Amino acid sequence: MTQIVENIESKINVSTIRSKFPVLDQKVNGKKLIYFDNAATTQKPEVVINALSDYYRQYNANIHRGLHTLAERATAAYEDTRKTVQQFINASEAEEVIFTSGTTESINLVANAYGRKFLHPGDEVIISGLEHHSNIVPWQLICQEKSALLKVIPIDAKGDIDLEAFKKIITDKTKIVAVNHISNSLGTINPVREIVQIAHDSGAIVLLDGAQATAHVDIDVQELDCDFYAFSAHKLYGPTGVGVLYGKRKLLESMNPFQSGGEMIKEVTFEKTTFNDIPYKFEAGTPNIADVIAFNEALKFVIGLGNKEDVLSYEQTLLNEATERLKEIPGLTIIGEADQKIAVISFIIEGLHHFDIGMMLDAKGIAVRTGHHCTQPLMNRFGIDGTVRVSFSIYNTLEEVSIFADSLKQIVEKWR
Repeated sequence: MTQIVENIESKINVSTIRSKFPVLDQKVNGKKLIYFDNAATTQKPEVVINALSDYYRQYNANIHRGLHTLAERATAAYEDTRKTVQQFINASEAEEVIFTSGTTESINLVANAYGRKFLHPGDEVIISGLEHHSNIVPWQLICQEKSALLKVIPIDAKGDIDLEAFKKIITDKTKIVAVNHISNSLGTINPVREIVQIAHDSGAIVLLDGAQATAHVDIDVQELDCDFYAFSAHKLYGPTGVGVLYGKRKLLESMNPFQSGGEMIKEVTFEKTTFNDIPYKFEAGTPNIADVIAFNEALKFVIGLGNKEDVLSYEQTLLNEATERLKEIPGLTIIGEADQKIAVISFIIEGLHHFDIGMMLDAKGIAVRTGHHCTQPLMNRFGIDGTVRVSFSIYNTLEEVSIFADSLKQIVEKWR
């Protein structure tokens, strides 16, 4: 296993990749930082940090409306990111790419702008038992408002969606199916293409929460045939406060605006307002210009990594090694062992609270996530109140996995 990982590390130049991330070159509590909280947010390469600084230092200006040089330069850079996103997810046109503050706002946009217009009393919305709160609460609220029914696809003991159960609960009253592409808590890669097909066969539209997917697997929204796809920049080596909503043109044009104000209008009088074309109809007010521009550099960084299969293979090898090592620790139970998953491990240890484990690992310079991970219904499904979650990225190494496993073993031996 060690030789395999070392060969892959060499093939994709992990050491070179690590050198591009300034935050990794530091000590925490006297130990070299090991960052295993990538499902929460990934670290940022220096090109992203520099792009933020360059915007504010060299061409800070509002976009779309100014005619002066700085405004035109900022507008061009902002819209260039939209084109890169289009290519990254293979949208059919750049106008189908809407910038938001993150996955959460993207989902809320659809729940309100689509759901409020097209849901009626007695209609159904289906989500899954794997969902993040951001893909639960917006649908609860709109269903309450429209007197619609919210249904949940169950998951099995391994953390997989029960497709047969989905086929049984979907009906001709189902108007929206909203599921995550990949689970943030368990790492389960869902059979989203099949889910989309089943939903479309019943006449429902589909939103995919891609927050955990974009850094790990290829995204082709046309091949997936999803109606909406939502994701965040900060989980893709980009800045916080930026997200994307992809939507099919026909649906976006049929929806009412989500927010009102400047930019999303064509003409305003005191009697009537006419709305702008997509995507600007959904981008009211001054946007997060600097971070959108910097996001372009993050996308180019990911594209520059080359074949996503090589990246996924490397991360999977780290996952397999960590899984084997953790299973050697007495009292440790891994929650969620789907056959198809990304490099995420959630676990509990008998006799130790997950918060305590996280604090003791932090004392050794190892950053992990603890808690319910904004998936309380999922935790309830397994009869627990939270887990320790470790999540790997392209800049993590086999050496870090070994240090983590040894450190965790020492903690268990000392405190149990």
